[in-house]
Amino acid sequence: MKSTKILLGARIKELRKSRAMSQEQLAEKIVVDPKHLSRIEVGRGFPSLDALENIANVLGVEMKELFEFQHLDSADSVANAVDSFLESATENEMRILLKLLRALVK
Repeated sequence: MKSTKILLGARIKELRKSRAMSQEQLAEKIVVDPKHLSRIEVGRGFPSLDALENIANVLGVEMKELFEFQHLDSADSVANAVDSFLESATENEMRILLKLLRALVK
């Protein structure tokens, strides 16, 4: 079972992406360091209550909606892991991954 920190981070990331907002944009609007927001989204950090309220306000949801992660299933977990990996991958690493994926799918 995943920890609440990991599920909360995935939910925040999901909501942020559904609004076509980058981590940097959300971090700026809630007045936190983008690195801290990144740690929150991957479950390595936990936002303060004030930050949670700000996140909910900026994303246009009630705070309780940040904790509605029953729908996050294993497919979403895999997609989130891939997204997280790709966000930190170099261009060369992404080219290699694309070649590997193409070879696997054939």
